[in-house]
Amino acid sequence: MQAAALAGILFLVDEIKIAEYSRDMIGFLIKKTFFDLWDNLFRVALVNLGFIASAAIPVFIPPLLESVPILSAAALCIGILWCFVYLAAAALCLKSISDYGSFEFGEFIMRLKQAWPAGLVMGGFVCILWLLVTVAIPFYLSMTSLAGLLLAAVIFWTMVVSILSVQFFLPIRARLDSKIPKILKKCFLIFFDNPLFCIFSLAYCILALGLSVFLALLFPGPAGILLYLDEALRLRLLKYDWLEANPDANRRQIPWDALLIEEREKTGSRSLKNFIFPWKD
Repeated sequence: MQAAALAGILFLVDEIKIAEYSRDMIGFLIKKTFFDLWDNLFRVALVNLGFIASAAIPVFIPPLLESVPILSAAALCIGILWCFVYLAAAALCLKSISDYGSFEFGEFIMRLKQAWPAGLVMGGFVCILWLLVTVAIPFYLSMTSLAGLLLAAVIFWTMVVSILSVQFFLPIRARLDSKIPKILKKCFLIFFDNPLFCIFSLAYCILALGLSVFLALLFPGPAGILLYLDEALRLRLLKYDWLEANPDANRRQIPWDALLIEEREKTGSRSLKNFIFPWKD
């Protein structure tokens, strides 16, 4: 028990040391995400409006069909799955913004055809999480025994690791791979190699979602969160490109200053005046 605790403390200290090297990357990530959101405010808002319209399906249609439980449940499931198919297509489009480009809304139909398998898997994952939270964990806790408590704890921490890992599912689909097993494998590889970074990203997404509620989900909204996750994945992949080119290097001391030189030049810097009146600079 003491050995396990000591190992956990040493792991945490090691991760904090690694985080020291990542501070520049985190600061630049937040800056670039904000710049890209601001430059594409109209597109982000329209993508969010599309999501709001999609979310209306599982929110408003099932109550209208409550007299027929099967139809109500079917409408709820179909609506939830459609929302995630929509988000998967949005992730493919938003990748262009992260890459210093743009996208046309005419691309969206094509992206839907490409993204629907990943969207269905992500929707299914969220449904399973919901069942675990509302059914499985309460059931095991109600057993009022050590075995029930242990099972509930195992399910809880499995959920936590899964959420921290699978938050990058749609960006990985958009940027790295289209095969579901490989996407899932990459999700967990990224988490176990970058746990503090994944924790920070999840915290950022939760805060962004909270802010979005006060802005009617229009900004940053789901699109803004997807954009951040894609930006985060894109920049984190620079680490692996560098490690591939420098196989003997210390993987715990990534030279982010050097890796981000080109990215900083492309992103640039702006004054408050330029944000509000860009045509005057």
